[in-house]
Amino acid sequence: MDFFPAALESLIDQFARLPGVGRKSAQRLAFYVMGLPEGEAQKFAAAILTAQETIRVCPCCQNLTDLELCNICCSTRRDRTIVCVVTDPKDVLSIERAREFSGLYHVLHGVISPMNGIGPDDVKIVELTRRVAEGEIQEVIMATNPDTEGEATAMYIARLLRPFGVRVTRLAYGVPVGGNLEYADDATLLRALEGRQEL
Repeated sequence: MDFFPAALESLIDQFARLPGVGRKSAQRLAFYVMGLPEGEAQKFAAAILTAQETIRVCPCCQNLTDLELCNICCSTRRDRTIVCVVTDPKDVLSIERAREFSGLYHVLHGVISPMNGIGPDDVKIVELTRRVAEGEIQEVIMATNPDTEGEATAMYIARLLRPFGVRVTRLAYGVPVGGNLEYADDATLLRALEGRQEL
């Protein structure tokens, strides 16, 4: 038995399809949208439609953009010899927030995951090898997540790029700043030891 009108149920269902949004959160979002003044609701809907119509992937790095090339690829201040490979566009934002990386990016839009039916052809690996083959890139930094799929994807790409003679590195992982060794798991401690640096 439906408690809400069909249009409201449909709105709740759409919000519930978003990643990380459960049924109760979807209901709260739907009621929030229903409480918006008509003009604000139209702006909200227009923003979704505009984003769908204008945003596409950059033909160079595969990041999201509304331009011919994204702002990072167009920048003359970026080091064009280093490319940081990330899983999703949101990972670019995470690295950019640190304000320490000045190279370019390559967004895979996923990771290799045979259990989920995702193979190398389902992510943007061919586009990466094409960029490396052009010869300007000297180092590829693998910044995929330190989980099984991320590690497998990083290893696969490293093997694939070996014939090009580029340096392939991996982000160091370990104990977070402010963390406590007592609570670190074995894999994290191993990574921390492997990624140690001289003081």
